[in-house]
Amino acid sequence: MEGDRIRIRCLNKLFRALIVVFTLLQCAVNPSLSLGFKNISSEGVVRCFEREREALLAFKHGLVDHYHLLSSWVREEHKQDCCKWVGVHCSNRTNHVTQLHLGWYSLNESYSHQQKGDTWYINYFLQGKMMSPKLLELQHLKYLDLSSINFNGTRLPYFIGSLSNLRHLDLSDAYFGGRFPSQVGNLTHLQYLDLGWNVFNNAENLNSWLPRLSSLTYLDLSRTNLSNVHDWLETVSKLPKLTNLTLQGCGLPSPVIHSSTLFNINSSKSLAHVDLFDNQCTSPSIYLWLSNYNASLVHLDLFNNNLTGLIPSVLENLTSLVYLSLSLNKFDAVNPHSFSSLCSLQELYLGNTSLSGLFSKFVQMLSTCVQNSLESLYLYNNHLSGSIPDLTNFSSLKRLSLTRNQLSGTIPESIGQLSNLHHMDLGMNALEGVVSESIGQLSNLEYMDLSTNALEGVVSESHFSNLSRLTYLDLSSTSLALCFNSNWAPPFQLDNIILSSCKMGPYFPKWLQTQNEYSYLDISDAGIVDILPSWFWGMTRDAYRRLMFLNLSSNNLSGELPECLTYFDHLVMLDLSYNAFSGKIPSAVGSLYRMETLKLRSNKFVGELPSSFKNCTSLKVIDVGNNQLSGPIPKWLGVSLQNLVILMLSSNNFNGSMPSELCRLTKIQNLDVSVNNISGAIPKCLSNLTTLAQIRNSSPILQHQFVILNYLVYYEDDATFIWKGRMYSYKNTLGLVKRIDFSSNRLTGEIPIEITYLVGLISLNLSINGLTGELPAKIGKLQALEILDLSRNQIDGRIPTSLARIDRLSVLDLSYNNFIGKIPTGTQLQSFDPSNYAGNPQLCGPPLQNMCDDQQETVISSNEEEKDELITWGFYVSMALGFIVGFWGVCGNLIFIRQWRYSYIRFLNVLNDWLYVKVILIKRHFN
Repeated sequence: MEGDRIRIRCLNKLFRALIVVFTLLQCAVNPSLSLGFKNISSEGVVRCFEREREALLAFKHGLVDHYHLLSSWVREEHKQDCCKWVGVHCSNRTNHVTQLHLGWYSLNESYSHQQKGDTWYINYFLQGKMMSPKLLELQHLKYLDLSSINFNGTRLPYFIGSLSNLRHLDLSDAYFGGRFPSQVGNLTHLQYLDLGWNVFNNAENLNSWLPRLSSLTYLDLSRTNLSNVHDWLETVSKLPKLTNLTLQGCGLPSPVIHSSTLFNINSSKSLAHVDLFDNQCTSPSIYLWLSNYNASLVHLDLFNNNLTGLIPSVLENLTSLVYLSLSLNKFDAVNPHSFSSLCSLQELYLGNTSLSGLFSKFVQMLSTCVQNSLESLYLYNNHLSGSIPDLTNFSSLKRLSLTRNQLSGTIPESIGQLSNLHHMDLGMNALEGVVSESIGQLSNLEYMDLSTNALEGVVSESHFSNLSRLTYLDLSSTSLALCFNSNWAPPFQLDNIILSSCKMGPYFPKWLQTQNEYSYLDISDAGIVDILPSWFWGMTRDAYRRLMFLNLSSNNLSGELPECLTYFDHLVMLDLSYNAFSGKIPSAVGSLYRMETLKLRSNKFVGELPSSFKNCTSLKVIDVGNNQLSGPIPKWLGVSLQNLVILMLSSNNFNGSMPSELCRLTKIQNLDVSVNNISGAIPKCLSNLTTLAQIRNSSPILQHQFVILNYLVYYEDDATFIWKGRMYSYKNTLGLVKRIDFSSNRLTGEIPIEITYLVGLISLNLSINGLTGELPAKIGKLQALEILDLSRNQIDGRIPTSLARIDRLSVLDLSYNNFIGKIPTGTQLQSFDPSNYAGNPQLCGPPLQNMCDDQQETVISSNEEEKDELITWGFYVSMALGFIVGFWGVCGNLIFIRQWRYSYIRFLNVLNDWLYVKVILIKRHFN
């Protein structure tokens, strides 16, 4: 009986369990039979827990989502399953949120899908206002990627150290600032930590928190200031599982190597990736530490560390190396054995390392096994000389960069046998002769740069016969002639076409009509004499959007610019100067709102500057000089285009007065409105030109940058103007030239004293106007001035003595004015040719032969001497007042106040007695 009761009880329990299982299965199949679980909806299973959903929504509230990439993060009933939201991953077993993928790469994929592939590079998809503490509700979170969310320098909250289950934390390039977040040391399960490329304050006491992350395999603290962390190497050596170490640009001091560092039993034995790019680890002791990882180290980057001497032979023991970068150091030479054993080496970067000698000898130093394995060889910007040897032993070579060396001779025909070559950069050398047709056999070639060499001869279709993958072509600054059949259809689609100074004319190259994907086109100075064909402006919409850099300058192209320019809304640089374009500048140019450089110099454009230009607020350079433009200088130039650095309106027919709004161009460095019909006075507000009013070292180049296909591309502006009487083009030093040229107009009135506040000016030209009055006495404040031309005006009075104190002045022209008196004596003014003072009949003194008489020499100019000399009328007044206050303030009180007088006499009596006693005692002492 007892046994039966036990069996019945067991059957009852089994039956109840089966009912529960059956009910749960029913709920899964038919969610309408809900048992009240909050993560199940009437339309389907909702895996997301309400608490975690609300935490995610609170986190979203702290973000700015301009591109609506988190549009799925809402409370609407049909979107309540947060496990299906963009960037959110849940556990299939527990349904808890375990991963947040909101980094740049994840969001870029979503954005590309949203835009159906038609995307534009975006730096930050999300902006961060604050990080909600509700994130702590995600206690099962193991993976958090917030990389490239711009938090605008806000401090990383302390609660980040309470997400105790995190294994992966990526906050790189999130622009966090403030105190370095050492609280991440509490995340003891972390395996991946990337805090690089933020703006934290100096990180100190690394040793107090980093060793606690004993499970860490990946560490990146790039751009964190570790300049005061002298024990960084010792600290890193305490991470037993570390395989990847990246400390780019941390200002690392040279490590002090202790025996405990070298023989630490807890240190990692499998360090494979070391990236110390851009630091100051000048000590060769770093090699001693690296020698611990002879068998494991695969990737080593010591770019820009001021390493000197020989490239050390210790490298030959790092036999597992696949990637080695020693670029931008100052090595004297290569140890012949440095690379002999690196048979796994695939990428070798030795650019900008001061290497010299014959390139052929360097090649011989690479052993046969290295030559067989090497895929990338970068030796750019060195002093290697001689010819390019036969490189056919480099059977795996994919990337070869020898630019900016001193290589000579011809390009060997054997280079066509490097069948794996993708990237070939031989630019900026002294290579000569013709280009071998064997280059056309490099069927994998994507990038070819032969620019700035003495190459000559003809380049024809056969040179490109098999280059179907070519996307980058640079043959600029050579003497090559590109001769193609008019019906030639190239096998490639180029992204970058740089053919300036090649011979391509006289007709516009028709093969360009087949190219629909280029974003960079430079065919300047190509000898083209033709009407710009209509098909050039009739590209497809995708081609319009791709084009960012267009340079057709220094040809003889003619025709009018079409209104369809409005479709080129991604253009950053447009240079059509030195051609024969005519008609009005189309208002469509105002649609190019990304444009930073616009050059239309030396054409035949007429009419006024279109007012639509004011929409181009990114413009930094406008050069429309030497055309036939007319009308007043627009006020909106100074109101809307406040980023302008160069404004050149010279040699046109502009009229009216000089608008005071130009004074709002606080960044202007080069302002040229010469050779026009401008009348009226020079604005007195010139002192508002902030950049010209500062003495500081500007960058020597005027550089712009933009992104093409996720790559950052730079270009440098140039400008042509009259300098010291001759026409010059400036590029490498353009940023240093600060000038104002108002010459050859009809300006009247006095030169405003405010012009003397522009102490950064290097050149000032106000010649050939109708200026009157005296030259400001404080003209000598312009100490940076090298050129001053005031000739052919009606300026009178004396030449200020302060002018003689400008010691940099190399060009001075004061001729044909009404100056009087003696030329001030100094080291500068007497060194100029007398012709620079001609046409001033009342001017005397060296270097003129007209000598001054005694009366002239003693006359003091009321305009300047009282302002410019130390002994002035005000000096005497001050001296008199000082005497009255000082002398009578004391003596008057003694005369009229009896008590003060008696006290003063008593003090003198006491002082007399004291001195008498002291003298007697001293005499006795010596006796």
